[in-house]
Amino acid sequence: MGNAFASIKQGLEEAITFAKGNCPQAKVHQFSPVDVKNVRAKVGMTQVEFAATFGISVSTLRHWERGDRTPHGAARVLLDVVGKEPQAVLRALTQQ
Repeated sequence: MGNAFASIKQGLEEAITFAKGNCPQAKVHQFSPVDVKNVRAKVGMTQVEFAATFGISVSTLRHWERGDRTPHGAARVLLDVVGKEPQAVLRALTQQ
């Protein structure tokens, strides 16, 4: 348990240092917003087709397209890849 505490303490101290602007070597990854509707249009699918193909609920897809919510995590990565290489993703999904 001592190692866990030390690790958490170190992380907290680093976060405080960063928040104060005293950590120039920190890497901060910022992502630009995904235009989900544009990604779907690029693939040429309806909302229902897109949601079914990529395992997203239609409701969630609609929220993303309206801007009520934004995709995060794996969904965000998937949308980025589909936006850049839609045919490669579609090929990967149809191969067995």
